[in-house]
Amino acid sequence: METGELPVARHRHPAQAPVEMSIGPRRDLDSAPSTEQSAGRVVLVGGGPGADDLITVRGRRLLTQADVVVTDRLGATGLLDQLPQRTKIIDVGKTPGHHPVPQWEINEILVREAKEGQLVVRLKGGDPFVLGRGGEEMLHCAAHGIPVDVVPGVTSAISVPAAAGIPVTQRGITASFVMASAHEGPEHVLAAARSAAPDATLVLLMGVSHLDETARGLMAAGRSPQTPVAIIESGWTERQRTTTTTLESAAADARAAGVRPPAVVVIGEVVGVREELLALEALPG
Repeated sequence: METGELPVARHRHPAQAPVEMSIGPRRDLDSAPSTEQSAGRVVLVGGGPGADDLITVRGRRLLTQADVVVTDRLGATGLLDQLPQRTKIIDVGKTPGHHPVPQWEINEILVREAKEGQLVVRLKGGDPFVLGRGGEEMLHCAAHGIPVDVVPGVTSAISVPAAAGIPVTQRGITASFVMASAHEGPEHVLAAARSAAPDATLVLLMGVSHLDETARGLMAAGRSPQTPVAIIESGWTERQRTTTTTLESAAADARAAGVRPPAVVVIGEVVGVREELLALEALPG
């Protein structure tokens, strides 16, 4: 989607200029950048879990200053309608089983636009470095001489359970949690569970499609079938919905409820905190 024409490129970085990597605080990103600072650069911005106002202050400011925004389908995408007309918006969003723009092409888009002297913001849901391929994009830009900055985002692995009233750690229940991708099946989840404390909370991203296999694998590995499970869909949006169940019933209950991605799956006794909270909120004042 394109909302306007690109402005004339202002400056180009010389081909022989050293690649500038700035992972950490940068004074020039904390204040309004000069033309020289804003040209020919890529910034990976974490857009947060869904609500537009959960993007960081720095991320929001850089978004408004961008010449080009390369955006996913998740995160603070509602902010795109508020950008200046001059901003070029390139939608590379993926849905489960449908990746119209492959990752290699996204990498090339970032390099191509930055080489035109543009300030390119790569807007990603959650945090760029939590299952967001931000590391791949950073390395590709650096390999092609493009300066890269990173603005962290609020990861859905913690914030979406919080939106449903579930802390991933809770004194007296567990002092640790493990996050894993279940996108390709249960292998990564089972490996993470093996290396975690027995009472650790498991937080699964992209876990809906393989929930049946994952649950069976965890039970075979020793997790109780009665372990509480919560599935939070579309966290921090008006479509947010939470389904609570147990490990042995999770897949069947998810099918019955019509659970759809994006969703975060929480496995562990901390799910009971939500039930306690709901009970307290139901008490008369």
